[in-house]
Amino acid sequence: MHLYTQTLNTVTGLLANEGSFGLNLDIFEANLINIVILGGGIFKLGSTALSESLAERQQKIVGAIQESEERLEQAVTKLTESEKQLAQAQLVITSLKEEAEATAKQVKSGILTDGKAEIERLTASAKGQIGTIEKKIRKEISEYVVTLALQRVTLQLEGKLDVNLQQQIIDKNISKLEG
Repeated sequence: MHLYTQTLNTVTGLLANEGSFGLNLDIFEANLINIVILGGGIFKLGSTALSESLAERQQKIVGAIQESEERLEQAVTKLTESEKQLAQAQLVITSLKEEAEATAKQVKSGILTDGKAEIERLTASAKGQIGTIEKKIRKEISEYVVTLALQRVTLQLEGKLDVNLQQQIIDKNISKLEG
């Protein structure tokens, strides 16, 4: 800092004594003055550009932060909507499961009821068929017994019937038919 003060005093002294700028042959002193002038110019010109650059960068950062916050809000909104949709989907799935179980129980009950009715129908049909077959067999047995009895009677009568007795039976039956 002491050197700076000396340089300023020297510059002001030269200006005051001579009243104009001149050629300073002291290289160290001249370089120092040039550096101070250059530094002041850079500071003056650079501070504006630097402050503009920093302000622009700050605006970009603030914009990026705001955009990120908006995206975060959108993501939170979408997440909330997705959670609501998931909850609704789970309710629908639960409802569908309950309906499917109820339908399955109804179908099972219907199948069992239909099966029981079919079994009863088949049982009744089988009993009816058994009754019909039983009647048919009884009829066949009766016919067979009658046939056997007639054969036996025929054999017995053939030995006992003579021609006169046969003629009387035939005439008697013919007269019954006529009368």
